[in-house]
Amino acid sequence: MPAPSALRTGDPLEALHEAYVRLRREIGKVIVGQEAIIEQLVVCLLARGHALLIGVPGLAKTLLVRTLAQALDLKFSRIQFTPDLMPSDITGTEILEEDRTTGQRVFRFVKGPIFAHIVLADEINRTPPKTQAALLEAMQEQHVTAAGQTFPLEPPFFVLATQNPIEQEGTYPLPEAQLDRFMLNLWLDYPSFEEEVAVVRNTTSGPPPTVEPVVSREELLAFQDLIRQIPVADHVIEYAVRLVARTRPGRPDTPEFINTYLSYGAGPRASQYLILGAKALAALDGRATPLISDVRRLAVPVLRHRIVTSFNADADGISAVELIERLLETLPEA
Repeated sequence: MPAPSALRTGDPLEALHEAYVRLRREIGKVIVGQEAIIEQLVVCLLARGHALLIGVPGLAKTLLVRTLAQALDLKFSRIQFTPDLMPSDITGTEILEEDRTTGQRVFRFVKGPIFAHIVLADEINRTPPKTQAALLEAMQEQHVTAAGQTFPLEPPFFVLATQNPIEQEGTYPLPEAQLDRFMLNLWLDYPSFEEEVAVVRNTTSGPPPTVEPVVSREELLAFQDLIRQIPVADHVIEYAVRLVARTRPGRPDTPEFINTYLSYGAGPRASQYLILGAKALAALDGRATPLISDVRRLAVPVLRHRIVTSFNADADGISAVELIERLLETLPEA
């Protein structure tokens, strides 16, 4: 059972900080390193967002998400996206059943794997747009509609979609409008030499460690509500909005390099996610309100998939991340 927390003693910020420490300790039993990715996944979950995780095969993406679900005592579901996957394979389907007592035939809806708390959409870009849309609609609306009936998804509902950056043949890249529904775009890098040694040592000897639940579903829902209640100073909100506005070419305050290298900038959802994420970062640290530094820490994962580079950027070999980092230099904290 999850350990008791300070949430019951009247100090929700302390409770959240304590819960996060326990969560990191429990995940650390299985996952070596990846501290920044784990922190950002928890931030995304607390903000009621969804994440897109990009990394080559073999970096323990599935194991990380499953371990997170076990430590939070949540129902986990993994969907392997393939070219022949149908929308009903995700959301569920109706089957015809016969009532043995009356002999009457009725349709019954059998829920699909999307009816879970944490859903891993593995290689989401390998399935056609129609099937992608079935998942993205559920992410946006928090419910599934089938045969005229609406089936709500039980909170918390967190989707982590993965993509392989190497193999692009036979894929259906997500359009920008659908990418915008993901709060964070996270890139998983190779482990360091020391971390890889630890991974090999841990996975080639003895049974795997047991992950114990340390936070209950009810506590997590309370933490999500807490994030929404955290106050934010006006100058922090204005900084986030100003940062996002500077990604939009053709505006008076837009730097010249943005006009040259970007075709489209980020929309208002980016500003919202910057503030929600900053709130979550502050709460994880036990702080009552976020700082501009919290907004800056999330600039790359929030903006990376929301800006569209132009031909000039491709020709000069300039990435979206480089543009965001240059943009942060033009907009210091003070």
